[in-house]
Amino acid sequence: MQRIEYPALGMALYRAQLPNGLSIYVAPRPGWRKCRAAFVTNYGGADRRFSLEGQTCQTPAGAAHYLEHKMFDMPGGGVDDVFAARGASANAYTSEAVTSYHFTCTDKFEENLRTLLSFVSTPYFTPEAVEKERGIIGQEIAEFEDDPGAAAYMGCMKLLFGDGPLGDMVVGTAASIADITPETLAVCHRAFYVPANMALCVAGDVEPEAVERVALELLPGEKAPLPERCYDPDAGLEPAQSRAERAMEVSAPQFCAGVKLGPAQEGPEALGQRLTAELAMRCMWGKSAPAYLALYDKGLLNDTFRWESTYAGGVGYIYLEGESPDPEAALGALLAAADSGIDPKFFARQKRAVYGGFARMLDDFWELTESLADGGFGGFDVLKAPDVLEKITCADVTAWAREHLIPARFALSVVRPKKEQE
Repeated sequence: MQRIEYPALGMALYRAQLPNGLSIYVAPRPGWRKCRAAFVTNYGGADRRFSLEGQTCQTPAGAAHYLEHKMFDMPGGGVDDVFAARGASANAYTSEAVTSYHFTCTDKFEENLRTLLSFVSTPYFTPEAVEKERGIIGQEIAEFEDDPGAAAYMGCMKLLFGDGPLGDMVVGTAASIADITPETLAVCHRAFYVPANMALCVAGDVEPEAVERVALELLPGEKAPLPERCYDPDAGLEPAQSRAERAMEVSAPQFCAGVKLGPAQEGPEALGQRLTAELAMRCMWGKSAPAYLALYDKGLLNDTFRWESTYAGGVGYIYLEGESPDPEAALGALLAAADSGIDPKFFARQKRAVYGGFARMLDDFWELTESLADGGFGGFDVLKAPDVLEKITCADVTAWAREHLIPARFALSVVRPKKEQE
């Protein structure tokens, strides 16, 4: 394995790429009792259309999430009890971009790692088990549809991306999951659950060579062909629609506004793209930003307000969400801040805050391992963030905001109380 030193961080990272294409990242933490491993596939809810070895596939919304659920089944039974018997906590999640299987333990790390690699790489889909899961996931979908925050978010995504894969919930709909069969899951597993499309990320008091040895022993030795993904490259930066609202049982209006940033960069430049976006949003919309404080004082925003940048489906996008008695006025004021410039002293403070957040991330094994996978798939080294951050200027952030945060390109989804609609 290659050892990479980061003197400014006081740490080293071990990295390897196996002959089968698997990327391994190990961040040793001698003396720490807790260890975490994440086996992540570069496959999420947005990867609905693809071709593999000349065969084109169109999968229903929710297929990636459905597959995540069924991977915990093994011929000998479910794997949850296996982890629990060793005192380990195991789980998984599916986002628009990735599916991650992970565990945390304080003992028997290698045994847990073997279990993780074995069940994620072993497809086992019986018709009876797949059918049973349909009801479980249907309940999860119903919960999402009844949640006002989720309704506002998905309304915004539909406005931004229309009928594209990002316009649908990662969990799918009751109608879409009805079309998912064992064959659907098998095709998706064969396409995306191959070592060359995956990353194994570990943090804790572990031997990097032992992680590599177990992966070499348990995973296929040959490099499998990768799927060719099909997104919507010509969709443009304008939203499919600009405004939507619906009525639900809420005490105050909830909103979600979003904008597309254009193609997601890959390679070392991608880290600069992401850090610039984060700095811009901190400077304009952070909890200490003048725009937020003014809106808070006026009662147009409260502490539920948040924002996030995401990169999936070949594009970047941001969204901001919260409660407001007047979502249109709140959004207008927030976007006005994007064009008013940034105070250099305030920018310097926010830059230090990003440094601080990065330092905390190094000791948060969940965030560290997931960030290593994200960087691996994006072609950048997330541990070089301090070096990249140092070069970003206030002028860079101001220019970024004025280029991307254009009011006409925003979509706004609002969930209003039913009594208002009446």
